[in-house]
Formats: sequence, structure tokens, C-alpha cells
Amino acid sequence: MVSKQKILIVDDDNNIAELISLYLTKECFECRIVNDGEEALKVLDTFQPDLILLDLMLPGMDGYQVCREVRHKSNLPIIMLSAKGEVFDKVLGLELGADDYIIKPFDSKELVARVKAVLRRFQPAVSPTAASAMTNGKYVEYPDLIINQTNYSVTYKGEIVDMPPKELELLYFLASSPNQVFTREQLLDHIWGYEYIGDTRTVDVHIKRLREKIKDHANWSISTVWGIGYKFEVRS
Repeated sequence: MVSKQKILIVDDDNNIAELISLYLTKECFECRIVNDGEEALKVLDTFQPDLILLDLMLPGMDGYQVCREVRHKSNLPIIMLSAKGEVFDKVLGLELGADDYIIKPFDSKELVARVKAVLRRFQPAVSPTAASAMTNGKYVEYPDLIINQTNYSVTYKGEIVDMPPKELELLYFLASSPNQVFTREQLLDHIWGYEYIGDTRTVDVHIKRLREKIKDHANWSISTVWGIGYKFEVRS
């Protein structure tokens, strides 16, 4: 029997949390509801969710703080929920490591679609026992860098790099077309697609996070093409 994927719902509005749980339970997810950030962090190890739906406005520790704490120790997918639709709030959430951001009120079908989309892209990194494990399936390879989109893993200088799904997809997409320039709009459309209505600064946030994890190499780098967008630059 296939085990159900588990969703941790963190929202201090119990009516909304129960409604979300109802939608997701109908789609065969196992849900657990907690009403504050401290409780969310406590149940992570025992419940072991596959994804967190995290409300921004929580009593005590807010959603930003919870996201930061989770990211310190885990690559677990996080979707932020908020009535605050300002670009600043979205960008801050993404900078702290959220994988998506949904504005309340939301349509139940959209919520379920986004949860499924994020989970579809995410597969926990498995420590390879041999180099061959990193080069099975769909991957690109450069000196000191292997990006494998089949098992969602990135190896940089022989070390596994923790990377949320969207960051990995963005890196893979750029590295798959070396020296080709892509506009922010092209990247937003390809990586986030129809299901994401967002600001192009979302791309900038993810590029910034990639550069913090994958430093420029003598043979390659993630380069900014001013006034246009980005490219994965390969030097001979």
C-alpha cells in the first residue's frame, strides 16, 4: 500500500485550516493542523510532513521566522499563505526559502494544484553511494558541478547541495542551454508556468539564492546580462 503524502497546515484561523484540510484530504493527503509557529516546529520531527502550508500572520513566531527556522535544518517544501499580497511580502517570503506564495482568499482547486506541483518537483536528496548515482537520468555536468533533474540533486565540488525544487529547476534550465540569454519573463514562464502569477523579481530572488550556494567557477558562472536577464556562461 502506498503511504499518503503528509501536509502540515500552520494557520491560527481554525476555520480556514479545517477547510484546507478538507480539500487536501479529498485528494488523498494526510493532514495535520497546528495553530502557531512554535507548535509547528515541535511536530516536524514526529509528523515528518512532505510539505508545509504556512500562514504568514501567526501569533508569537510569525511565518517568516518559522520558514527561516525550517530552512536552517531542512529542505522541506514550504508554501506560504497570506492575505498580504504586496510584492515586498512575496519577495521576502521567497528570499527566506519558501517555494511558493498563495494569496488569501484562494480557490480550492488552485491550492490543490500548487501543492501537487511543488510536491511533484520535490524529491528529497539521497546521498549517492557512488558517482554513478548522480549521473543516472536527466542531468547536466560541468567541472565540479552535476545537476540531476531526475533525482533532484545538485553536487558541487563533490558535496551534495541542499536546494529547493524551483532553484534546482532554474539552475538546470540555464545550465542546459550554456551561453544562451533568457529574459526574466522567459524564466518566470518556464519555471513557474501558468500556475504562478508573480513579479519578475521572483527570478532575481532565486538567482541570488543560487549564487550564494554555487559560487562562480573558473569554467562557468551564472551571469547577469544587464537590461535583459541571465545566462549560464561557460568559458573555454
